[in-house]
Amino acid sequence: MSLSKQQLLDAYKTMSEIRAFEDRLHKENLTGDIPGFIHLYAGEEAIATGVCMNLTNDDYIASTHRGHGHCIAKGCDIEKMMFEIFGRADGLCHGKGGSMHIADLATGMLGANGIVGGGPPLMIGAALTAKTLNNGGVGVSFTGDGGSNQGLVFEAMNMAVVLQLPAIFVFENNGLGEATGASYAVGGRDISARAEAFGMPAYKVDGTDVEAVYDLSKKVIEKARNGGGPAAIEASATRFYGHFEGDPYLFRTPEQHKKIKGETDPLQLFRSKYAKTISAEELDAIDKNAKELVDTSVKNARAAKWPDPSEVDTDVYVSY
Repeated sequence: MSLSKQQLLDAYKTMSEIRAFEDRLHKENLTGDIPGFIHLYAGEEAIATGVCMNLTNDDYIASTHRGHGHCIAKGCDIEKMMFEIFGRADGLCHGKGGSMHIADLATGMLGANGIVGGGPPLMIGAALTAKTLNNGGVGVSFTGDGGSNQGLVFEAMNMAVVLQLPAIFVFENNGLGEATGASYAVGGRDISARAEAFGMPAYKVDGTDVEAVYDLSKKVIEKARNGGGPAAIEASATRFYGHFEGDPYLFRTPEQHKKIKGETDPLQLFRSKYAKTISAEELDAIDKNAKELVDTSVKNARAAKWPDPSEVDTDVYVSY
């Protein structure tokens, strides 16, 4: 193993918190009390966790509309995230961003993004800053298989290569862009090969194996920190829920859905892989703590104050 037992426990804790957060929102959304759309990350926890274990608060990530897992893995406060999703004043963005626009610059989280493929151009700005300041920082963008088809993503990859930026493009291939199969929508059928064609090294990894994601990410991030230029990672996993909360999810049969949860769950695969190293009781305790944290966050969010209407025009533009 490349990870110590404590590192494995830390990784599982992050994945467990993401799962508890998403599963609770799956239920809370049915109450009608959450404004805006919600896109859940359940099933892909190992990707954000394995990548962000190699990052510090001085590194920056850019996310997608499916951003809760990236936020938690990067170190955003879970209670303040919940406040934000419920539209409360003490949320990370004062209740004005909601699920699809959570940001926390203090932890290097540039924000979830409602624009498909909108993260990579923001990320290379952070990577250019890191290179200009020569501070050893890196930028990482997370993009889905659907977003990988966007022209601005291609421009970002080209610019990263031309300028040799410390930029890592992580493509989370969950097999579906909304309800359209990646096998149909991705020309060439290979996201990593397409990224490699821009002149950067590109790799594939099992996105359900947190240690495999960690190991590969460590290699490419360390290379980028040391002036080695950009790289791309295609991580494959399967999301458990529909594209968004409210999606009728008719593109999979109940049998397919059950099989996915039984065979591709990163948390259950973790338990099996490390059964001789970490006891079930230790992992059960982590799951219990994660659930309690999320339950408390929901309770506090529901009781928290709403933004003052007089502040509707604040935080709209930045004054320099």
